[in-house]
Amino acid sequence: MAKRDKAEKKKPLDKASESKPSAPVEKTPEEKKRNYKDGIIKTIVPALIGTAAGFFCFFQLGSGTEFPWLSVMLFVIIFSYYAQRLVYPVIGIDLKEFGKKDWFYVEFITIDFWLVVWTLLLNPL
Repeated sequence: MAKRDKAEKKKPLDKASESKPSAPVEKTPEEKKRNYKDGIIKTIVPALIGTAAGFFCFFQLGSGTEFPWLSVMLFVIIFSYYAQRLVYPVIGIDLKEFGKKDWFYVEFITIDFWLVVWTLLLNPL
């Protein structure tokens, strides 16, 4: 009990030594516009790749019962990852800004579009 009281009584002598969170850096309107444009591109490219993969799987694999679905999905993930690594620098997106979360996001969009397109094509109207 006495140790806890002593620990509670200890206070830093210098308020300047306490670390305060730094204020967020304001972005210029040009940077905001560029980030917005890049975000749209980072959404459209995986959507197009996923749609193309869905059509490819429909026309080449049909119902896809000859191959394990996990193998097909792994192929789509690997193909789309390398396709995006080639496409983004060509259209002016800096790959150095991509983190793990960004790659997960674009791959999720790709897989989502691939599955939706392939499923819609497999189901007759």
